Amino acid sequence: MPLVLFLRHGQAKNNVERILAGRTKGFPLTEIGVQQAQQIGNFLKSFNISKIYCSPIERAEHTAKIVANSIGLNCTIDERLTEIDMGSFSGMHYDDMFKKHGNVFLKFYQGHPIVETNGIETFTSVKKRVLNMVSYCMKKHDRETILLVTHMDPIKSMISTVLQPKPELLYEMIIRNASLTILKNEQSSFSMVAINTMNPERYSNE
Repeated sequence: MPLVLFLRHGQAKNNVERILAGRTKGFPLTEIGVQQAQQIGNFLKSFNISKIYCSPIERAEHTAKIVANSIGLNCTIDERLTEIDMGSFSGMHYDDMFKKHGNVFLKFYQGHPIVETNGIETFTSVKKRVLNMVSYCMKKHDRETILLVTHMDPIKSMISTVLQPKPELLYEMIIRNASLTILKNEQSSFSMVAINTMNPERYSNE
């Protein structure tokens, strides 16, 4: 049965520093992030992956290349997997954002006006481009397992499409760095197989 594997990039500088990086350059993987990518690359060897696509953002592309090297494939960049544009909040520290604007993360999933007012890509837009990417892959790689290396919110957009959780639940849901979200494609319908799948030792050590 073909699977669609979503992989969040490994730990990056912005994750450690709690910075809203968005599409801003200069936020590479940390040493831990590189190790996480190597570990998940080994974990993925048994999945019989046919193709890897990745976000053009440095932290995701680096993760994808490490995984690709591990399983003997090349990766192709696709803009539909890119990080959300954080607009005027790009580069802002999480604490400053919460202090000045409240919980923008939750408001993002609720479709609050503050999102578009500040030039942030809407969740609806993220869902549209990710679904377009998945549809493309299902046609081009029929009955094959594919890997899409991207960011937390593009992954949440696919989870939202399948499970339709409330915004509050989406906000509380954390997609771990270098973890897999696995979907099964049956007769053009998706079912959720797993969320936050990764090397077993990480569950207790992080």
